[in-house]
Amino acid sequence: MFKLIPLPSLAAGFITVLVGYTSSAAIIFQAARAAGATPAELASWLMVLGFAMGLTCIGLSLRYRIPVSTAWSTPGAALLTTSLAGYSMGEAIGAFVFSAALITLCGITGWFERAMKYIPLSIAAAMLAGVLLKFGINAFTAMQGQFWIVLPMFLAYLFFKRFLPRYAVVAVLLVGSLLAAWFGLIKLDGVSFAIAAPVWTTPQFSWTAMMGIGLPLFIVTMASQNIPGVAVLRSSGYEPPVSALVGWTGFTNLLLAPFGCFALNLAAITAAICAGKEAHEDPAQRYRASVAAGGFYLLLGLLGGSVGALFAAFPTELVLAIAGIALFGALSSGLALAMREDSQREPALITFLVTASGVSLGGIGSAFWGLVAGVLALVVLNLRAAKPKAA
Repeated sequence: MFKLIPLPSLAAGFITVLVGYTSSAAIIFQAARAAGATPAELASWLMVLGFAMGLTCIGLSLRYRIPVSTAWSTPGAALLTTSLAGYSMGEAIGAFVFSAALITLCGITGWFERAMKYIPLSIAAAMLAGVLLKFGINAFTAMQGQFWIVLPMFLAYLFFKRFLPRYAVVAVLLVGSLLAAWFGLIKLDGVSFAIAAPVWTTPQFSWTAMMGIGLPLFIVTMASQNIPGVAVLRSSGYEPPVSALVGWTGFTNLLLAPFGCFALNLAAITAAICAGKEAHEDPAQRYRASVAAGGFYLLLGLLGGSVGALFAAFPTELVLAIAGIALFGALSSGLALAMREDSQREPALITFLVTASGVSLGGIGSAFWGLVAGVLALVVLNLRAAKPKAA
């Protein structure tokens, strides 16, 4: 197995899934409850989301030989927690289908890819760095809660980064897990494993639900997830087939929406883990990390409702430290690319600051608004710089 998926790639895949689930699985629970989901329906949601991420990670990574990571829309789930009240489950599912159809349409027509071509690499890299900044900071703030776990993890990273860089993140994961187990912080008492079953809900297409839930879900997913997801791959040196990736994720979402797959998109934060050099020294081989992540997603999809208890067993500080340290490389690369061009340095800085601020307007996250601010600054400053030459 290690010949097919080397240990660093396997570890990167596991950390990708660990970070993805621990950071936002609770929001999925809240969204499902807001829709009035039964325990069986909640398990179905988690099952098909795991299957959707697993199949697309594996299929798209193998097809295009790049580290394609997919995820559920965390901003979309947060949106659903407040917008599903008052709608039936059938109307909610109908809104999911409508949103997925719009995403698929953007992929098939190439509209989204054409729009992405107008975004300079420096601006995209600055947006990525802004998204990842809080994770890097959290790796050190976690020391306040569990100093004798996080500090040895950081020291292990430095040592292995110097002498065995390929295994630096693997060592961090191993040291942190062993210390957490030693101090009795991994609580497996409440974990039980049960195979989930899909639950079909017939979509009901209500105009108010499609406009009040489906359209905002589509906008948030495209702006806050797919745009940063493309930026991650481009900042890591890849030229992804944007239309194909968006089209396939949208189509998978469309097929599985009646079972509770509310939104599927390109991952941003977790994608940086698989696309970084810690996953594999050779950029052409990093797709194996996304394949490994897909395997873990499929496994967790089978467990369905047991997923929440499983990841709740890990201490928060351990997860924060692993995520932050694993993203050091992606964060440093993003900053380097963002500041490379003198003429784009200040717009990139503005993009970075707005994105890192976490500001949210109209239900759309800071990554989108950082992108808007950066492009606006780039246009205005270039016009200002061009005037003396024209005169």
